Amino acid sequence: MSSRKIIRGGLVITASDEIHADVLIEDGRIAALAAPGTPAAEAWTAEQVIDATGKYVIPGGVDAHTHMELPFGGTFASDTFETGTRAAAWGGTTTIVDFAVQSVGRTLREGLDAWHAKAEGNCAIDYAFHMIVSDVNQDTLKEMDLLVEEGVTSFKQFMAYPGVFYSDDGQILRAMQRSAENGGLIMMHAENGIAIDVLVEQALARGETDPRYHGEVRKALLEAEATHRAIRLAQVAGAPLYVVHVSAMEAVAELAKARDEGLNVFGETCPQYLFLSTDNLAEPDFEGAKYVCSTPLRPKEHQAKLWRGLRTNDLQVVSTDHCPFCFVGQKELGRGDFSKIPNGLPGVENRMDLLHQAVVDGHISRRRWIEIACATPARMFGMYPKKGTIAPGADADVVIYDPHAEQVLSAETHHMNVDYSAYEGKRITGRVETVLSRGEPVITEREYTGHAGHGVYTPRSTCQYLI
Repeated sequence: MSSRKIIRGGLVITASDEIHADVLIEDGRIAALAAPGTPAAEAWTAEQVIDATGKYVIPGGVDAHTHMELPFGGTFASDTFETGTRAAAWGGTTTIVDFAVQSVGRTLREGLDAWHAKAEGNCAIDYAFHMIVSDVNQDTLKEMDLLVEEGVTSFKQFMAYPGVFYSDDGQILRAMQRSAENGGLIMMHAENGIAIDVLVEQALARGETDPRYHGEVRKALLEAEATHRAIRLAQVAGAPLYVVHVSAMEAVAELAKARDEGLNVFGETCPQYLFLSTDNLAEPDFEGAKYVCSTPLRPKEHQAKLWRGLRTNDLQVVSTDHCPFCFVGQKELGRGDFSKIPNGLPGVENRMDLLHQAVVDGHISRRRWIEIACATPARMFGMYPKKGTIAPGADADVVIYDPHAEQVLSAETHHMNVDYSAYEGKRITGRVETVLSRGEPVITEREYTGHAGHGVYTPRSTCQYLI
């Protein structure tokens, strides 16, 4: 039995078009688009008709940077794959790409298998994996080839966190050389972790223990320096590079310069860097701990340069780096020592709404909203046009979005499994109303109608965004 749905009367927005169109969905895929009232549209029949009059019809969001159940600093991210993907759906995101972790001394395969076990049967929306490479050796390099063949086509390395995830320049170069051969994409956490550790030690010795010092020791210049170094190592290797969670204007400048040189270098930023600042880190009574993440929040003047980078395409993607830790019992581990505060913010539910607010505020256009939140992450990580657009043949991952509804972001009303909101009390315009994942309703007129296990693992092709 084929299953058919029609979405009528909405404004369909993709990265390239804004058109008033009815959308026909059949067996979980987009079957056709047609102008409302035309013979083609009028001839369609379906079991269900969804009225989108006065609403936007947009592709489901693709969040290419999440950390569900991530072990960090002696604890675990508070969202499971079940709670995190449900919250993502509430926020209009229908695909996440999470990070499987290789532990030092273990194989990539062991790490990937562990993450498959966490996610399988638990996700409300579709998911894929990147691979964190913590231990570069000859066996790891061979495994990278195998993972690319089976659809894990991106590998994250860290210039930060010595003793945990850190790779030195030689290890980074070897992994980049391998990715140049196998088509994989290296993702880089670009901060000079060796230098940062010196500054952390010195700050603590001076008695500077409050959360705000987390931002002061992780200096913007050390993000820019590491970004520059990563770009040049990738250039030597002949490999593309994707720099994650870019927060500093100096790092944006390094990316812009590399792109002006014609290099395959890409940058991602996150809502927290666009909407929050060091003012939040400095909140009294240890409240600043809620905003500890790495790269850290920057002074407000960096925000304008990030928005400009998104408009000029020197930054291509907005992901969340969703890695929530509860304030009570988790963030509090760092009372008296900011270096022990688990690094990460909740945000998977807020990204699409915050970026719509950016449209309302005039920072970006509607099509650019869809481009940076849906289409480009899908292309960057080998899922387009299955994900990230509304076109015949694409998965029917569709959001009915009310651009006029107003809401106040709050921990009391969000669905993430964390006891605070990074955007508590923020008033925004725009709200998700209905979400389809492969044609199945996950959110129906602001009611959760999905279930754990609907979401399926999605193997990916190699990067589709190369120059």
